[in-house]
Amino acid sequence: MSQDNDKLIVKGPLSDNERLKRESNFLRGTLVEDIQNDLTGGFLGDNFQLIRFHGMYQQDDRDIRAERAKQKLEPLHNLMLRARLPGGVITPEQWLAVDKFAEEDTIYGSIRLTTRQTFQYHGILKRDIKKAHKVLHKVGLDSIATAADMNRNVLCTPNPVESEVHQQAYEWAKKISEYFLPHANGYAEVWLDGEKTEVAEQEPILSNTYLPRKFKTTVVIPPQNDIDVHANDLSFVAIAEQGKLVGFNVLVGGGLAMTHGDTATFPRKADDFGYIPVDKTLEVAEAVITTQRDWGNRVNRKNAKTKYTLERVGVETFKQEVEKRAGITFAPSKAYEFTTRGDRIGWVEGIDGKHHLTLFIENGRILDFPGKPLKTGCCEIAKIHQGDFRITANQNLIVAGVPADQKDQIEKIAREHGLINDQISVQRIDSMACVSLPTCPLAMAEAERMLPDAVTELEGILDKHGLSGESVIFRVTGCPNGCGRAMLAEIGLVGKGPGKYNLHIGGNREGTRIPRMYRENISEQQIMAEIDQLVGRWSKERLDNEAFGDFTIRADIIAPVIDSARDFYD
Repeated sequence: MSQDNDKLIVKGPLSDNERLKRESNFLRGTLVEDIQNDLTGGFLGDNFQLIRFHGMYQQDDRDIRAERAKQKLEPLHNLMLRARLPGGVITPEQWLAVDKFAEEDTIYGSIRLTTRQTFQYHGILKRDIKKAHKVLHKVGLDSIATAADMNRNVLCTPNPVESEVHQQAYEWAKKISEYFLPHANGYAEVWLDGEKTEVAEQEPILSNTYLPRKFKTTVVIPPQNDIDVHANDLSFVAIAEQGKLVGFNVLVGGGLAMTHGDTATFPRKADDFGYIPVDKTLEVAEAVITTQRDWGNRVNRKNAKTKYTLERVGVETFKQEVEKRAGITFAPSKAYEFTTRGDRIGWVEGIDGKHHLTLFIENGRILDFPGKPLKTGCCEIAKIHQGDFRITANQNLIVAGVPADQKDQIEKIAREHGLINDQISVQRIDSMACVSLPTCPLAMAEAERMLPDAVTELEGILDKHGLSGESVIFRVTGCPNGCGRAMLAEIGLVGKGPGKYNLHIGGNREGTRIPRMYRENISEQQIMAEIDQLVGRWSKERLDNEAFGDFTIRADIIAPVIDSARDFYD
């Protein structure tokens, strides 16, 4: 590292996570011994954090935590495991294996589709965690680098209609994911009983202390912004000519997380660095990641993400370093436009003549509910499906690549199991929440469990004001960490405490504007009263086809966020 680069590094005592990573023996820690400790259902010491690098979080059921404490029992420790699934593509064979483990070996029995286009299990007991990894490994899956300070699951627009461009973009998502995986063998040794490594190991890209903070990468195919490019550290915007992928516009430094009460933290849109030809993709990705590796803040984790590095060193300085490391010069960005970011629920036909069925899965929770056996239905489709499944970043499921002669059979199964509901509203489709309570330890307020009723209330408000066919992008997160992407919604709720949220408005439908806080720390009832009043004005004062978020800006109800580092809290 050059002397000039040394000046760009934050000085001070390193965060304890840096010690933990450095001393972990490439993420092995004492995990093998801890797995064998049956005196506790949790992981101890550094291992509590180390399991995150292997795609797991330790959780407990907060609904029963107090009752267990009264009984002098430790919390019901269990694990959430998140799979690595670049582009969200999973085969029917893999789905059946995932379904079987969820049914037989988790507390809740469900499969959760995530906002990062993969699935996760909730409620795996420590005694069953090695089995989970072995089940995934047997069908070609893993959970490596889906959490902690690594390049996490790489997203890709599902876009089944333009099959050739999607296939090319998806291949790049896979290449990026695999290129930035850890080189060390700790995952296989700990979870798969792999042979112990005898030679000295290195992490040439990630280093022995890995990245300063989590890093998120996407590949997006305009005009769909269904993966929310501005929620990510690095996004490759696909540029196609005559049906072929020729290159990418590169966006750097997006991110939505913040900390209540800390104005040094804020959501931020990504900066457009420019255009690169497709054959320079990995070089540029490596240059961005290694620049963030070397310059990112390892002193204060709250300011360790790429967005804060760009703010601290300057966008142009960061961009020039990426050009230097990649041996390229960014060309001016190619023209593109985002027009939508929702999923196209129902059937669409691709240019290859194959049919694709997008199933709306509320909150991404696949389980057999009374009268709606969604999990069984997905399993029955998987038994006969000849194509693949694609999980979307909006928590829905695409049954992709269906031949014409199988379309009716798959639709019949889907309808019989409640996977198709012709009465589902546009508003419900445009709403999303993170998991939150009872399992997420960071949750301050409800999200997934409150969303269905909140959407019903919002539907009633729209209907009351003559807007029953309309919708707003509505998202709820149980804390300010951003998993539900509320900071790219037209109406975003951010949990502040039990039953209390900050109400943000003013985002847009395309996902290219951050909403601003309109009311702080208010109840669900107060929120709906505010929304009722705002929607009433929207219905009377809007211009032709003017979206809710755009109306709130034009009507001076809320000021737009132009430069979030300087005006998000104004």
